[in-house]
Amino acid sequence: MHFFTYSSEMSPSSWNRDVSQPPSAAAAELDVIALGRRVRHLRKQAGLTLDDLSGAVGTAPSQLSLIENGKREPKLTLLQHLAGALNVSIDQLLGAEPPSRRAALEIELERYQRGPLYESLNLPKIRISSRLPLDVLEAQVGLLHELERKMNEQVATPEEARRANGELRAMMRERGNYFPEYEAEAQKVLKEVGYTTGPLSQHVIADIAEHLGFTLHHVGDLPHSTRSVTDLKNRKIYLTQSQRQDHDPRSVLLQALGHYVLGHETPKNYGDFLAQRVATNYFAAALLLPEQATVEFLQKAKAAKEIAVEDIRDAFAVSYETAAHRFTNLATKHLGITTHFQKTHQSGIIYKAYENDGVNFPQDHTGAIEGQPSCKAWTSRAVFDVPDKFSAYSQYTDTPSGTYWCTARTERSASGEFSLSIGVPYQHVKWFRGRETSARARSNCPDPNCCKRPPAELTNQWAGNAWPSARAHSHLLAAMPPGAFPGVDETEVYSFLQAHSGS
Repeated sequence: MHFFTYSSEMSPSSWNRDVSQPPSAAAAELDVIALGRRVRHLRKQAGLTLDDLSGAVGTAPSQLSLIENGKREPKLTLLQHLAGALNVSIDQLLGAEPPSRRAALEIELERYQRGPLYESLNLPKIRISSRLPLDVLEAQVGLLHELERKMNEQVATPEEARRANGELRAMMRERGNYFPEYEAEAQKVLKEVGYTTGPLSQHVIADIAEHLGFTLHHVGDLPHSTRSVTDLKNRKIYLTQSQRQDHDPRSVLLQALGHYVLGHETPKNYGDFLAQRVATNYFAAALLLPEQATVEFLQKAKAAKEIAVEDIRDAFAVSYETAAHRFTNLATKHLGITTHFQKTHQSGIIYKAYENDGVNFPQDHTGAIEGQPSCKAWTSRAVFDVPDKFSAYSQYTDTPSGTYWCTARTERSASGEFSLSIGVPYQHVKWFRGRETSARARSNCPDPNCCKRPPAELTNQWAGNAWPSARAHSHLLAAMPPGAFPGVDETEVYSFLQAHSGS
């Protein structure tokens, strides 16, 4: 989980802006509302009427009125004339700070009234003029700000979250889980820091952060609800000092940088939050396992009929899970191999999944796979019962949709034991190490008689005579945590940043 704070000096839309740009280059990203209020303020400060200023700059008063009301963007030559007539520099005319408290409120109200939230309210717009009392202006902006905050905190139900996840997976399946735009951004960053070959070291990652203008700070009091905190105002990234982590610290940092590089804004809803998480995870993996080098490695392995996830893991010094995810990114696009992935808890519940090979994962009515029980016959479940479950285990599984070969291994984490499984349809198994396995199972799921309904003889013996005390999964009944960044305590994060900013 990542949390970003920003101020008027750095809004999300400016994350990717080159701070070295001269005013003329930045004109393409002009804030016409703020500029208009600044021109009006400077004109009145100079004691000029619209007619006076129009005569000085050679344009009609009506055109200047449109500019002052933020409804027209002036050309660079007119900006230069306005700066001269108002006796200020171009930099002052385009300054980030509003010229007064009132101007700041007028700008904020105008932005709200032009936004989708205000449009959805179907209310008349307030005419912003010097005759509008300051207290009324403050009240209107305050009300709209609070309404926006309440809207952002609307609770997402588990069903809404599952539906958003299902829609996201459908999009990933359609694209073969390959995103060329994220690949290009990762390749651009690697090129800019002079990366050539080999595993991505901490030193190179620190160079990436420095190149992007951030400093790294390892602290012992990182908010418990976060993996990292990015201070956009002071361009600092805070990471934990703890050595006990379930996540590769390199990935955590690269994901934080990914939000910046990919220009993410505050998520509008839970679906937007999930999409951003997928994007930053992909971006981090594309840096740790660069496309060209990884594809060359996989093509050689395919030619030798020796594709193995553990080889990808070892070659690029990443976790097995990261290697498996990266394989799903590149297998269909570059190797012509359809595939599926599962991360399954020892209880049998699927935590993560992806497929584009027709495998029949269990789904609820929203299309969500996460939270569903995996078939007991599948490799992802069988691996928990083999003697050496921490080594790769391969198995063929006959299913109603065809025969699949899967390889799986288990890993421990703070949340328990998980299996990580990669599988392919039978026609692709010839490219993989472990294809010679004699282990085979039959799955008839989604037929409830496969593994969900007890056998008749057991049912006849025990039905009505058993009363288990269930281990309650209370999180399944809870609504999704509120806020733009679900589960993050904003007060905790802001207090943390305040304490570390030296303010």
